[in-house]
Amino acid sequence: MFKYSVTSDAATQRLGAAVGQLVQPGDVLLLQGELGAGKTTFTKGLATALGIQQYVKSPTFTLIREYTSGRLPLYHMDVYRLENGGGDELGLEEYFNGAGVSVVEWPQFIEAEWPENYLQIKINKTATDNEQREFVFKPQGARYTALVAQLEQAL
Repeated sequence: MFKYSVTSDAATQRLGAAVGQLVQPGDVLLLQGELGAGKTTFTKGLATALGIQQYVKSPTFTLIREYTSGRLPLYHMDVYRLENGGGDELGLEEYFNGAGVSVVEWPQFIEAEWPENYLQIKINKTATDNEQREFVFKPQGARYTALVAQLEQAL
């Protein structure tokens, strides 16, 4: 486990970009945090590091947005609307085992669909200041343990 604090949206995007430099095809990032925690802001930074020029926005109503113009495809998922189940019908396994990077917001609603290995990133607001956040990186599996060690070195 690795913890890292940021104090602005720009710093959240820089952290996302640092992770974006390390991701590989088939990586799965599970982003957890309350509304407004910075999940999409983090994903914007990751997309920038992948060389994606498109505007990245939360896929709340579409569930999955695919960005294919970068170094790797980015599959940005927001499964908040599946809080009553239904993730098994989305074909998530194809994304998780595909050639891109899957970023899942609100993954607790599809926990039964999680792959065996992943990087869980919990985002906590740490002060009354609206922009201060603590990111908690919890790797599951050797690939993500190595990724978190690289991230810790880079930061």
